[in-house]
Amino acid sequence: MKILLIEDQLELSENITEFLSSVGVFCETCDNCFDAQDKILVNSYDSVVLDIMLPDGSGLNLIDLIKKNQANSNILIISAKNSLGDKIEGLELGADDYLTKPFHLAELHARLKALYRRNQLGGSDVLTFNEIQVNPENLQASINQTLLDLTKKEFDLLLFFMTNKDRVLGRQAIVQHLWGDYTDDLANFDFVYQHIKNLRKKICRAGARDYIETVYGIGYKFNTSAEK
Repeated sequence: MKILLIEDQLELSENITEFLSSVGVFCETCDNCFDAQDKILVNSYDSVVLDIMLPDGSGLNLIDLIKKNQANSNILIISAKNSLGDKIEGLELGADDYLTKPFHLAELHARLKALYRRNQLGGSDVLTFNEIQVNPENLQASINQTLLDLTKKEFDLLLFFMTNKDRVLGRQAIVQHLWGDYTDDLANFDFVYQHIKNLRKKICRAGARDYIETVYGIGYKFNTSAEK
């Protein structure tokens, strides 16, 4: 799971990031509306955790931008303001859930997992398509009940494809989803081809169809109509 945390309290932001990282959640952060807009327009996220009170405006003003540019993202509002009006406004604008500060980090993680299961996995703990099963909770993928021996990046890549079936994903979008803010340190994106090549080889060797299709000059897509 990859999330964007928009929170201006540095200590809280660091605590959330450290905790989520410890349970396998990839977390990018920013502390104001201006920087958040840049990330929302460029990157893709499974969830956006959004504070209302930000130094340069209300986090609620970002919800429309998130809904337009992050079609598959869940929005979880966190705020110290405990008024019914704030909750209703946020939910009516398109947020999926609301958590009032202070909260336990384990509860935040549980809420994010619940939203992910509901919106990305269709309410199940396991994402299934034909002979492929992916379990984000235990980081396991299988073909016809046989476990695949995948690296962490290969697993994340397969999950990214399966939650974006039949959508063309550019190399830059793939890199930003898997590496986030660290993409600035990368000389080029040639390694994406190698990761995808290895993933395709392992899937096909296990007896699955070759669903990952190259869209020349653009990127790749998980083609649900692929034939053996």
